[in-house]
Amino acid sequence: MKFKLACADFTFPLLPHGRALELISFLDVEGVDIGLFEGRSHLWPSKEFEDLEGAASRLKKQLDGLGLEAADVFLQIAPDHESFAINHPDETRREHARDWFLETLKYASVIGARHISALPGVPFEEEEPFDVSRAKCIDELRWRVDQADKQGIVFGTEAHVGSIAPTPEEAGELISDVPGLTLTLDYCHFTRDGIPDDRIEPLAKSASHFHTRGAGKGRLQTSFKDNEIDYERVVEVLEEAGYSGYLGLEYVWIDWEHCNECDNLSETILYRDFFRRL
Repeated sequence: MKFKLACADFTFPLLPHGRALELISFLDVEGVDIGLFEGRSHLWPSKEFEDLEGAASRLKKQLDGLGLEAADVFLQIAPDHESFAINHPDETRREHARDWFLETLKYASVIGARHISALPGVPFEEEEPFDVSRAKCIDELRWRVDQADKQGIVFGTEAHVGSIAPTPEEAGELISDVPGLTLTLDYCHFTRDGIPDDRIEPLAKSASHFHTRGAGKGRLQTSFKDNEIDYERVVEVLEEAGYSGYLGLEYVWIDWEHCNECDNLSETILYRDFFRRL
């Protein structure tokens, strides 16, 4: 099977957004992952949602003009993982997160994206027991699956470092507890903690979107040559699982987890060519 490739617009944050999209089109990939990251990406939800129809329509026109498809829209409501986590103990903050999720569904529909991603929530163990935090995550994720399904959009959550599901087993349990929930699967968050590929592989059957980049023990992001993930095996596992989504090339450039120490353009090209050879 030949998977379609996408590149994240937030891979190139130092370029104006239009130029980042042009660069992605020059990479000759089929899709682009759109980041709606408040306070730290080109497109801030607070600004995009002021005139949602207008902003999304302009983006759709840009993508069409460059021959790009919107592979995913990834919503993050704050620069950190806690302030507006979907399971925040403060009900007002949870309601805000719901409101912006609904806006993201509208935004995705206008730009033609059939997939959106969001984070699964985090433990708030200073404020409440872990089981209470997790139960809120389950409720909120179920609600999001239902809302996305009404719009004909697939919703995937990304189990990440520091999340309510920091291991493959906990991510699998989350999927089991939320019917219809899928994963925006990124091995790197598990690899960084020294978890081997074979423990991550069972999650492939639940993947609806997939992030790729180099990673190693202690490093969420590395170069192609220092990568410890067997992506040739990953492709085999995805094929066996019947995966039909994009492979998203997702190098990031932020001052977190050493994620500003790679040449994002060169590493993206190396992975693009690697997957094409396969």
